Amino acid sequence: MSSDQRQILEKLFHAGLDAVRGKISVQDFCAVNRLKKPDRILAIGKVACSMYLGLPDDFIINSHALIITKHGHVDDDLVEHHYIKIIESAHPMPAAISLEAGQAAIKFIEEMDDQSALLMLVSGGASAMVENLKDGHSLEELIALNMECLAGGDDIKAINKKRAEISTIKNGGLLSHFKGLSVDVIAISDVQGDAMSVIGSGVGAKGTMDNGYQSHVVASNKVARDAIVKQAKSIGINTVKNEECLYGDIEDVSQNIYQMVQNGPAGLYIFGGEPTIKLPDNQGKGGRNQALALLLARLAQRKSDLFFLVAGTDGTDGPTNAAGGYVDGNTYRYPDVEEAIARADSANFLNQIGHQFFTGPTGTNVMDIALILKT
Repeated sequence: MSSDQRQILEKLFHAGLDAVRGKISVQDFCAVNRLKKPDRILAIGKVACSMYLGLPDDFIINSHALIITKHGHVDDDLVEHHYIKIIESAHPMPAAISLEAGQAAIKFIEEMDDQSALLMLVSGGASAMVENLKDGHSLEELIALNMECLAGGDDIKAINKKRAEISTIKNGGLLSHFKGLSVDVIAISDVQGDAMSVIGSGVGAKGTMDNGYQSHVVASNKVARDAIVKQAKSIGINTVKNEECLYGDIEDVSQNIYQMVQNGPAGLYIFGGEPTIKLPDNQGKGGRNQALALLLARLAQRKSDLFFLVAGTDGTDGPTNAAGGYVDGNTYRYPDVEEAIARADSANFLNQIGHQFFTGPTGTNVMDIALILKT
C-alpha cells in the first residue's frame, strides 16, 4: 500500500474520530440542552476523562467528581484537584482494582443526600473497570467468566447477561444506591442499538428508578461514519456504502463485506459495528480488527484496486496498543500469514510487516470501523 493511500484512509478515519470525541460531543450537547447543575459527577469508561472535560465550567466548579477510566487513558488536560478523584482501572480484563473502583462508585453515590442531583458520564469499557460481586462470587470467577466470553465469540448482549448474573451494579444495579432527586446520564455508545441497558453493561441504566432519570446518547458509530462520508466528499471520493453491519462471526463478516465491495463500483465503502471472534487454545497476540484485516487480505489477494483500514475507534484493538491494521492485495504474499490467521496472531504479523495502525487513546469509543477504498 502506497503512502498516499494510507494517508487517505488515515485522514478519513480521523475525520470520524473527530466527530465523536468525548469532549466535543459532551460540549456540543450541553450547549443546546439545559441540564440541572449536578452536586456530584460520576464518569466511568474509556472516555471518562475526555467527556468530563466537555462539561460546562459551572458544572465542574465545586462539584465533586469520581472518574474511573482505563489505565493510561487520563487526559493530559485533566489535573486532579481536591474535588476530583481519578481511578485508573483494568481493561479489557477485570482485576482487583475493578472491585475497588466498584466500591468507590457505590460509596460516592450513597454519600449523596435526598435532595441531590447526580450526573453520570458513561462510555464503553465500564464493564471491566467497575464491578461489585454478589455474595459467593470471587474475582477469579469474574476473570474466568470474562476470558470464557471473549474467547468463545459471544456477542455483547450475551456477555452482559452472564456478567449481570454475578454483579450487584450491572444492569441498573449501581443507581439503586442513589436516593437523591435526579440523575442525568450522558453516554457515548459502543453497542448496537445504543441502549443504555447495554452500554457499559448497563452501569448507567435506570434500573428501578421511576422518576428523575434521563439518559442521552451523544455519540455513536453512525455519527462517526457520517462524518467520514462528509470528509470523503470534500476530497472528491464518492461513498458507495455506509452501513453498520460488522456483527456476527468475523469469518462471516469478512465474506459479507468483501462481496459487497467486489460486486460494487469504485469508491469508498464504510462499515461499522463490532464482530465476534472465537480464539484458539494456542492463541497469539491480536484483536478482532487486525484479525478482520487479515481475513480481508486473504480474500483480496492479488487484487490491485483494493485498500483496507480496519480499526477500533478507542485506539486499542484487543490486548494490543494498536488500533487496527492496513492491508491490500499484496499482504497475503508474506510468509506465515495463514498461520497468523489460524493462531489469532494478527498483531505480531502486522507489526512485522509494518502494517499496524496506531492512534493512541482517542477520547472516544464507538465500536469499530472498516474503510475499504476501491480504485
